[in-house]
Amino acid sequence: MVKLQKSIEKRAALLKATLCLINHEGIQGASMAKVAKMAKASPATIYLYFENKQDMVNQLYLEVKTAFAEKTFEEYKAEAPVKKNFERIWFNMSQFKLNQPEEASFLSQCDNTPMIDEQTQQEGLKYLQPLFDLWKQGQEEEIIKPISPYLLYAFTIYPMAFLMNMQKRDAYQVDKKALEEAFQAAWDSIKV
Repeated sequence: MVKLQKSIEKRAALLKATLCLINHEGIQGASMAKVAKMAKASPATIYLYFENKQDMVNQLYLEVKTAFAEKTFEEYKAEAPVKKNFERIWFNMSQFKLNQPEEASFLSQCDNTPMIDEQTQQEGLKYLQPLFDLWKQGQEEEIIKPISPYLLYAFTIYPMAFLMNMQKRDAYQVDKKALEEAFQAAWDSIKV
């Protein structure tokens, strides 16, 4: 049992080091040697848990995406009205991004670079399926504009990353009022 726990902890340390290095040095800066050093492990240890660097980054992505989805759909109730569910999802996403900036930054990089392979990207998208289903429901009820889910995401979710980056740079404070205004702007951009 102790050996299993140490194994879990070592894998988590490797993923945490990978997250940190990618966020601060980019995917190229996250060499296996640097990951191992930061995680206080030998480079050979990495290969006990991951096939290669791509596998390690893909697995990190799926773990972070899982945590993001769990937070995103916390207290989600399929029977609630579309706007109420979207509001709950939107604020949950914003809380994840505010409270876990390292993970949020990593996901943003994954959205904007080819660092994750296509199969893993598609698997990660499945975690957001309830949001896509909600938008489809809203379109069927003629509450949400009949546009591509990519456009819906671009106008409603992606601006959060920009706000979080501005806060990280101390250029803007994302407080309760800012979040409420941002949500209203997001909703107004997609409602019929």
